[in-house]
Amino acid sequence: MTKLTIKTGKEIEMMREGGVKLAGIRDKIVRAVRPGITAAELDSLADKLIAQAGGKPSFKMVPGYRWATCININDVVVHGIPNDYKIKAGDKVGIDMGFFYKGWHTDTSVTVGGPARFLEVGRLGLKRAIAQAQMGKRVADISAAMQKTVEGAGYNAVRALTGHGIGRELHEEPAIPCFVLGSYGHSPKLIPGMVLAIEIMYNQGGSAVVYKNSDGWTIVTADGKISGLFEETVAITSHGPLVLTCQTR
Repeated sequence: MTKLTIKTGKEIEMMREGGVKLAGIRDKIVRAVRPGITAAELDSLADKLIAQAGGKPSFKMVPGYRWATCININDVVVHGIPNDYKIKAGDKVGIDMGFFYKGWHTDTSVTVGGPARFLEVGRLGLKRAIAQAQMGKRVADISAAMQKTVEGAGYNAVRALTGHGIGRELHEEPAIPCFVLGSYGHSPKLIPGMVLAIEIMYNQGGSAVVYKNSDGWTIVTADGKISGLFEETVAITSHGPLVLTCQTR
């Protein structure tokens, strides 16, 4: 049976405090993306802003990973290591980062550049998925919203990777697939106090992904086509979904 961690209202409010700070940092990194800047420079800026906000980079707390962000360019799906690659006009750039603040993690991702329609589908899919994060529904409802949106637009949901619960640990139960997995009745029910990192991962081409090289982190599309990623940290409450990684309180 899936072991879930349930947060109190006070704990969710503490996570929200961190989430608001993370959202501000994320948005500043997005504004810094331009042709000529390197992925490493974006990571360095994120590291600096996280420290200024009084937190720590969640990703640096993952064993073996020493960067504040993952910068996912073009065919990179997730875990792109920030390097000296200079961003070019037209590149798809995904920014993924976590923030550890007062004992709690929050996690967010956004994708910029690349085809406008492709990005709009990802934003819409995440919006629809978050709308399903309601007390009494199931994880499968969230997954179905992502899959239906992506596949309805002619793209494919990534099947080898999932979103996740989040809290004291960066990665907690339950897993949140981007597609419907198994029978609906076996999908975890959503109850108040659950906090989820809902992330839509989808590809312009096929759903298959592979490791790019021997670094043990970088995952790319198997066919070399671009991939998109959007993510928010969301609390399940009796009044509906509460997006914690949002600057509007």
